[in-house]
Amino acid sequence: MSRLQKISLGLIGLAVVGLVVIQILPVGRFFPVLNRVPNPPVTQTIVWDSPQTEQLARAACYDCHSNETVWPWYAQLAPTSWLLTRDVNKGRAAMNFSEDAAPDIDVDDIEWHLFNDMPPWFYLPLHPAANLNPDQKNQLLAGLSATFGSDGQMEMGSS
Repeated sequence: MSRLQKISLGLIGLAVVGLVVIQILPVGRFFPVLNRVPNPPVTQTIVWDSPQTEQLARAACYDCHSNETVWPWYAQLAPTSWLLTRDVNKGRAAMNFSEDAAPDIDVDDIEWHLFNDMPPWFYLPLHPAANLNPDQKNQLLAGLSATFGSDGQMEMGSS
């Protein structure tokens, strides 16, 4: 076994031990902001313009932009759990389809994000339904515009 192979195996072993230790330690008190908490309650429901718009929004947006996040099994493992929780918290802060104080929706801003950086590249391999083609993105934008209206205000109902 070469020296490089020994070093590589040693680093892999150290990484494995480190991940096991992270799972055991009570890191929650050191990183309270990064702890995954249960989904908050849904306090508003959107009156969608069509079932297709709702389906596209749920597939591409809801895991990060609603209180209906589907947490995968690896969301229980640090440090992945910290990264996922951070991303969901940032997404909910930017726009949350489930909150009473719905943000003003700027369809032009959503269009830019949808065609440039949403969903994030690292989300798509494990969530292929969120990988919308250009026609689906345009359909989603038209549906969001119809749902939120030209003034950017959503029609919402209490849940």
